[in-house]
Amino acid sequence: MDLPELSEAIQDKCSTCHMPMAHTTAADMGQKGVMFGEDGFLSPDNDLYSLAMDGVSCSVCHQIREEGLGTEATFSGGFNIDTELRSPDRVIFGPFKTEDGLASIMQSSSGYRPIQGLQLSRSALCASCHTLYTSYVDASGQIAGEFPEQVPFFEWYYSSYRRTQTCQDCHMPEADGGAKISSMSKILRSPFSVHSFVGGNAYMLGVLDEYGDELGVTASSENFDAAIERTLNQLQNNSATVEFEDVRLSGTRIIADVVVHNLAGHKSPTGYPSRRAWLHFTILDGSGQTVFESGGSNADGSIVGNDNDADPTQWEQHYLAIVEPNQVQIYETIMRDTEGDITTELLHAAGYRKDNRLLPEGFEKKSPYEDIAVRGGAMEDDDFQGGGDSIQYAIDIGSAAGPLTVKVELLYQTISYRWADNLRDKDADEIQRFMRYIDTVPNLPVVLASTSVEVGN
Repeated sequence: MDLPELSEAIQDKCSTCHMPMAHTTAADMGQKGVMFGEDGFLSPDNDLYSLAMDGVSCSVCHQIREEGLGTEATFSGGFNIDTELRSPDRVIFGPFKTEDGLASIMQSSSGYRPIQGLQLSRSALCASCHTLYTSYVDASGQIAGEFPEQVPFFEWYYSSYRRTQTCQDCHMPEADGGAKISSMSKILRSPFSVHSFVGGNAYMLGVLDEYGDELGVTASSENFDAAIERTLNQLQNNSATVEFEDVRLSGTRIIADVVVHNLAGHKSPTGYPSRRAWLHFTILDGSGQTVFESGGSNADGSIVGNDNDADPTQWEQHYLAIVEPNQVQIYETIMRDTEGDITTELLHAAGYRKDNRLLPEGFEKKSPYEDIAVRGGAMEDDDFQGGGDSIQYAIDIGSAAGPLTVKVELLYQTISYRWADNLRDKDADEIQRFMRYIDTVPNLPVVLASTSVEVGN
């Protein structure tokens, strides 16, 4: 693997949020969060193996103290859990006040003392892991700085959603009615947020379901089916809309003005930079034959016409208008290294060559904050603003017979083709196993939104 001398530091950083129970326990004992190898968390012989495999639990988030949340000190897994206190005096936070009698019962039965902590309902809590900066190296292999790998908290903070909604409002929606405070109590608390943590990664849920036995996953296929259904509902109903502002026939040309609206409270897509969304635009003639197509996808997950999928050194530009089938409007990030070359390796990612992800409502495109700046041609596109994008398709259809069906879809992928394909020459066992997984689970895009219209006779 590249840069083996940084392996321990990388594993320690990743396990902070991916295996926080094991990592926090190890740190309390003065140990690093090493995941791999004979002594790593993922070895069944490791005392912290079960905690590592469980990943995140209730008692991780509910022990996070309010101090410093929303500031640089707590980003990148810098959350503060008091490990000095021991059972039964450890503190557990919740959004409600707890009467002394009930608090005593919980303390004696669980070893935790419940205290009201309003930080559980604030976006700054989520930001402690979902605002992540990773170190990058220069051409000589020396650490040269930090890269904003994902910063949805800042994308949200500089949007209009900061005044109306939190992360929890969308990703932990309120349940209908109250929830019992324990299995033996009739007391109901309301409002109660459903702890489903719905996100945008239906694909990896499918991979985990398919290879659950091999990976030691304890959730059932029914659990995964329910999680995938929730995720698809979020993606297809709460993420974006696409519509035609105008579609007209001018001589032998179809002129279609497409408007995409971002419904999320952050850039879309957001999170890990392998994610992308794009417009799939088609024109069918009266017999149903394809006259024009931009943004079609292949069985391997690549996008037809995308320069980056065809050549790892290139990338697809941001378009104001599309006139050819090999032009595709892709909303994505393209990372660069310190030499300016395109990369998908986080250790070499020094910045973004392109970032035209759809902006949330109220986001000022010319924001002075560098870590969430728009990059590339979208900066010169006056129709690319907070809340979405507009683009025109001007397509010569020749002598195609009508009526013509003009359709546009907004498609989405969690793992873009280039990110996956760049791993194929890596010989690490973990990577080869991952490639086997994704080669057998089709990386088909999710349709976030679509619309169509009929033109001509």
